[in-house]
Parts: sequence; C-alpha cells; structure tokens
Amino acid sequence: MTAPTADIGEILDQGPWTAFQKAIVFLAALSIVLDGFDGQLIGFAIPVLIKEWGVSRGDFAPVVAAGLVGMAIGSGFAGYVADRLGRRIAIIGSVFVFGAATCAIGLSTDLFMIGALRFVAGLGIGGALPSATTMAAEYTPARRRTMAVTATIVCVPLGGMLAGLYAGHVLPTLGWRALFFIGGALPLIFGVVLLLALPESPRFLARRPARWPELAGLLRRMARPATPDTVFTDRREQRIEQRGGLPALFEPGRRRDTVAIWISFFLCLMAVYTAFSWLPTMLTSEGLDVGVAGQGLTAYNLGGVFGALICALAITRWGSRWPLVLCCLGGAASAVLLQAVPTAATGLLIFGLAMHGLFVNAVQSTMFALTAYVYPTNVRATGTASALAFGRFGAILSAFVGAAAITAGGAAAYLGILGLAMAGCLVSLWLVRNHIPHPGRAGPAEAPAPRPSLQGSAERPS
Repeated sequence: MTAPTADIGEILDQGPWTAFQKAIVFLAALSIVLDGFDGQLIGFAIPVLIKEWGVSRGDFAPVVAAGLVGMAIGSGFAGYVADRLGRRIAIIGSVFVFGAATCAIGLSTDLFMIGALRFVAGLGIGGALPSATTMAAEYTPARRRTMAVTATIVCVPLGGMLAGLYAGHVLPTLGWRALFFIGGALPLIFGVVLLLALPESPRFLARRPARWPELAGLLRRMARPATPDTVFTDRREQRIEQRGGLPALFEPGRRRDTVAIWISFFLCLMAVYTAFSWLPTMLTSEGLDVGVAGQGLTAYNLGGVFGALICALAITRWGSRWPLVLCCLGGAASAVLLQAVPTAATGLLIFGLAMHGLFVNAVQSTMFALTAYVYPTNVRATGTASALAFGRFGAILSAFVGAAAITAGGAAAYLGILGLAMAGCLVSLWLVRNHIPHPGRAGPAEAPAPRPSLQGSAERPS
C-alpha cells in the first residue's frame, strides 16, 4: 500500500488560517515585544547614568556599540541555527540569552560591565528577530503573510513604547537597577512558556524526513488531515531552491536584490537606532527634562506601531515598491521639518517625532515581509538574518554618529543624519527588483498553487 503524499506549501498557503496558527504567530510576536522592550531600556537609562556616574555622552558610545555588535553577531548566528537546527531552538535560546543578560545589567558597577552585558544581551536580541519573523511567515498562508510578518515586526516599536511607559514609572521610584532587574525577568518567564508551547515550523520539518511523523501530528492540530506515514514535499519552493547558505543569496537573479536589501537595512537601522539609543539624550541636551525626553522616544515608537500597520495594509493592496518608497520620503522630509521646530514647542516636537517614527518604522517593519518574499524556505532565515546582521553595522555606526552629532551640532545635526539615512534608503529600496507584487500579479515567491491535497503515491514529485 502506497503512502500518501502532501505538498506542505499548498497545504499552508491555500488552506485556512486556524486559531492554532494564529496562536503561534502571537507567541512569535510576544518574543519580539520583549526583544524591543529589553533592547531599548539602555536608551532610557543613559541620561540617568550620565548624571549619577558623572560620565559623558561619548563615554557611553562604546557601551551602546557593544550591544549593537552583539546584535549583529546574534542575527547572523541565529539565522544559521534556525535554518539548520530549527526556528524553535533559535527563538527560545535568544529569549533566554537576552533576558538573563539584561537582568544582570542591574548588578553593574561600571561602564565596562554594562558594555559586556549589553554585548551578551545583544546576541539574544539580534537573534530573536529573524527567527521569530521566519516562524511567523511559515505559519501564515501566503495571502496573509505580509500583514502577519509586519504585525510581528511592529512589536519592536511596541515593545519600545511599553519600555518608555515602564521606565517612566520605574526610574523615578526604583532607579535604573530595578529597570534592568524587572526588564530581564520578564523574558526569562516567557522563555519557559515558549519551551512548553512553541512547536517547530512545518516548512522546516518538511525538509527532514526523520521528523515527518512530528509534522503529521502538527498538521492535525492545524485542522489538516495527515497520517504518520505521509511523504511531504514543497514543490513550488523546491523549484527555486538551488543551494543553501550565504552563497545562495548571491546567485544570478537574486544578487542585486540581496545587495539592495542589505543597504536598505544598514541605512534604516542606522536611523532607527540613532533614535532608540540617543533620542532621549538629544532632547535632554536641548534643555528638556528626563520625563519629556522619555515621552519623545515613546511617541516615536507609538508612531512606528501605526506606521508599520498602515504600510502593511498598503502593501497588501498595491505591492511593496511604492508604499516603501513613499514612507522613506516621509521619513526624510519629517526629519528636515523637525529641524525648524523650537524645543519650547514641546507638543509640536513630540507630534513631529511620532510622525517621523511612523515613517521610519513603517519601512523597517515591512522590509522583513519583503525579505521573506524574496527568499525561499531553505535560505529564508539566512536571508533575513544576514540582511539584519549587515543592517546592525548601521546600528553600530549610530552609537558613535549619534553621540558625535549631538556634541558637535545639537538637534540640527542629529536630525540631519536621520534625514540623510532615510533618503539613501529610498534609493536602495527603489533598486530592489523582486518587490512584493500587488494582488493579481503573481511573483516567484508567492505564485498561485492548486488546492491542497493528499495523493496516494509514495514518490516525491520531481
């Protein structure tokens, strides 16, 4: 008797989006909320530590850079782990690493110790993002993938917004050490939840015959009938998969998009982390108190939440090219316009920062959906992680550029850097060839497939 055959791509992309799948995407999104939460705590703590320890902004640049170097390394390493050992282990390991290291920052006695622990935390913070977005993409039908991936990534500014509200209550009452103790404990608790509740990606399992019985059980939980002896394939993606690993990102037909995406991540992350790390410090240097400075970063993140969701909706209707380009233009223009806003006009300044955050985070969040579209399953995590890892070099540069700009030219120079970064991002995203198409135009990574079925044959389709 022949074993049934199932195409995992057809089953996932053409089938229903069940409550079980939504729960997995929700768990991935929560890991990113905590990623954004822990990642931005240092930005709120810096003005307090400068005053308490009597150090300068320049003294903190290596500390900020250490965390960002860790994120760059963590992004690349997690992509390797996710594509070879599984998305599940990459996500859970990342959450435990950044939770434990963030908690330990509360014990620090000098800047070197904070920098070393920020480096370790960065390994986890950098690793969680590509792994979680890959998991979300691979649990979501093609028709809903852009929105699901964006809703996952938007949890970075959402986590930052929650960090701002949290820091506003904790810093004045309990101090900066409690900020990190409690902030690190939350992901440790959530890591235990992930150990108990998070399954592996079905598309990852489909490529490992020894784990096909596990995949069959997982599909039954997703309301897809399958037997333990089912033979799985992924015909559409296997047609475009040639080889795995980093070299596959530079194969003919993919090389230009890879380079353009990497440059886009570099410039956009430089803008994002210039805000995450230095925006409160810039505002305090202009004479605003720590509370108002924290509100500025919170508004930036709040705008980012709305911007990412609006841009994702636009992409599902018109494709990714024009929404991303227009948001880059908005990010550059809003930075220039903010240069004309006097510091005394606090309400207008906070609103302007929210609008700038809306445009910049719209680009940053939806670029992950673009990356998930460009790369097939066997290199999707590697493609996402490598783009993010290269982008982290822009973030690392922001550690020094942000401090230097504030010292040399104040708010005008700081905002000028943000505007230039988004203008460059506009050019690089325009050069991407394989954008997500608008509905009705099938692209190579989202081509229509027939309805899912189980066939009575044990042979793999060629």
